[in-house]
Amino acid sequence: MSTERGAAPFPYRLVATDLDGTLLREDGTVSARTRAALAAVTASGAAHVVVTGRSVPWTRDILEDLGYEGLAVCGQGSQLYHAGERRLLTSLTLDRSVARLAIAKVEAELGPLALAVSQDGTDGTVLMDERYVLGGRKPARAKVVDDTARFWDAPVNKVYLQHPRLTDDELTRAARGAVGGLTDVVMAGPGVVELVPVGLTKARGLSLAARRLGLRADEAIAFGDMPNDIPMFAWARHGVAMAGAHEELRAVADEITTSNDEDGVAVVLERLLAHEGVAGA
Repeated sequence: MSTERGAAPFPYRLVATDLDGTLLREDGTVSARTRAALAAVTASGAAHVVVTGRSVPWTRDILEDLGYEGLAVCGQGSQLYHAGERRLLTSLTLDRSVARLAIAKVEAELGPLALAVSQDGTDGTVLMDERYVLGGRKPARAKVVDDTARFWDAPVNKVYLQHPRLTDDELTRAARGAVGGLTDVVMAGPGVVELVPVGLTKARGLSLAARRLGLRADEAIAFGDMPNDIPMFAWARHGVAMAGAHEELRAVADEITTSNDEDGVAVVLERLLAHEGVAGA
């Protein structure tokens, strides 16, 4: 990267990336090309902040593999995690009595649901009933319980919902209507519909991280692929959706890049880095 006199600086001081469907390829890895682009960006002085719906136990191994030591926004914004110090800086939990009432309201409208909860903390367990399907994800800790009353033994940051017949979009819309403002409902990925505290978004968590770093929204570029990334796109100066992103996110994106398997994050960062290099040539 050029540092010659007259070189244009990298245009963003904050690069925020979702993980699943964005930074991660479908096999769960980060490509060498994307790693190199992120390294070049951080060498320019910009901060890379991971912003994910995954809670800390689902995220920690990925961060360690990347050699990531900065701030990570986890759990849809409920957890601000310092990877280098391996500790939570902030944590917001979902009121358990409210969560139980919200589930009852949704099931009264839609019938029985498959359920799971994410317990709070850096070592929180994911508890599931026997009907819940994790798909391709392998959290650090997950346990099937016979009695869902055990879901509420410890603080939780979110509840996962699945329906035997409804699509993710249909379940999200129906659940939002049923909960009546008790919680927010977000779609975070295929088969991942969640109940979270009212007002909790990735943008909220990212703004906390940015404040600690002394950075602003108008200095940020954000990458994502699902509707839970919409608030982050609204917060950042520039939002980049991956090819194949959910149509709701594509509708508000400033730019569409290639897919996660085609290094879509790196494609954009390399273009921005090349512009910087040309300016200093």
